[in-house]
Amino acid sequence: MQTAAPEEVGFSSKRLGRLDDVMQGYVDAGMLAGIVTMLVRRGKVFHFKPFGLMDIYAVKPVELDTIFRIYSMSKPITSAAVMMLYEEGAFHLDEPVSRFIPELADLKVFAGMSQKGKRLVDPDRPISIRHLLTHTSGLSYGSYVDTPVDDMYRSTAARDPDDNLQGFIERIAEIPLAYQPGTSWRYSVATDVLGRLVEVISGRTFDQYLKDSIFEPLGMPDTAFYVPEEKLDRLASIYGPAIGGGMQELDTPGVNQHRRPLTMFSGGGGLVSTASDYMRFCQMMLNGGTLDDVRLLGPKTVELMTINHLSDDLMPYSVSEAGVTGTQGCGFGLGFRVVIDLAQHGILGSEGMYSWGGAASTVFWIDPKEELVAILMTQFMPSGQYPIRREFQVATYQAMVD
Repeated sequence: MQTAAPEEVGFSSKRLGRLDDVMQGYVDAGMLAGIVTMLVRRGKVFHFKPFGLMDIYAVKPVELDTIFRIYSMSKPITSAAVMMLYEEGAFHLDEPVSRFIPELADLKVFAGMSQKGKRLVDPDRPISIRHLLTHTSGLSYGSYVDTPVDDMYRSTAARDPDDNLQGFIERIAEIPLAYQPGTSWRYSVATDVLGRLVEVISGRTFDQYLKDSIFEPLGMPDTAFYVPEEKLDRLASIYGPAIGGGMQELDTPGVNQHRRPLTMFSGGGGLVSTASDYMRFCQMMLNGGTLDDVRLLGPKTVELMTINHLSDDLMPYSVSEAGVTGTQGCGFGLGFRVVIDLAQHGILGSEGMYSWGGAASTVFWIDPKEELVAILMTQFMPSGQYPIRREFQVATYQAMVD
């Protein structure tokens, strides 16, 4: 991508120094190990900086090509893959997903507890592909505590890296829906179901479809479901809060699964990427579905994906996992949070900007009004521990002078 001085694209270099100060402040305070921030306006990179370390024990600096686990920032990519198949005429958005994944045809809906245990009823309507894209399907994640359904997700539906999407579908098909499809917003495994939908329709494994149809055409060589051995030295370590303050490296199966080939291709949270790779995906979306003479989506499809699809009674919604900057004043499109009321949102930005984040504190947003894309990569869980996403957004927009 082309580069430009901040002043060439309506930003102040002096005021951007405040963004640097915020990021460096997190590193200096021992709150975050390393960060990469990247800003592009009007198709030109005007800010791209690393801060801190990718490994605090080896004292290894973050580089611009450091690889990060992006977790739920995988979801917009999966949604784009689904909409590419939609453009090919493979399905209608309001079609039942059970047409392609019959295991989901007989799901029941949790309707409360009785003396005999869980009371289950038939769904009023089948789960549609639109329900999956908007997180209104009734599926869940295991991260909520308001129904016994999530207890079943925690014990049954954990994603095993050595399983596959078909096996995952078979497990969640045994769990009732948390609510009637289309009646509530609930962050869920819906995007993993969409990954299986891509497999069924395309006849390819989900990882191969993404590689063939998105990553290679867009020039995203470091985005994948695992990091090959020759690139492992570029994979950032991931950290969490330490007892008594500071941070400690996390060493769990969910963290380490990206270090070897796997067969469970989670469209909801399985990808790794770099700031520059993910920027190419975002710039494609901002450009209306095209980048460098490669078109993945039509502009009307991008428009449909990035407008609010939620009715008033489904907002505001609660995100228990992604830790994005807040959902007040926001609707939800086909894979993206969308700002629809800037005053209610209560933070610098624009109505119509769309975004999402990942469980390790990563975030991106795309602002069509200002022709701006912003990406923050870091590796710290839980993502709500610090307000870095909000501070990143404010520090970016305060530096805009034209």
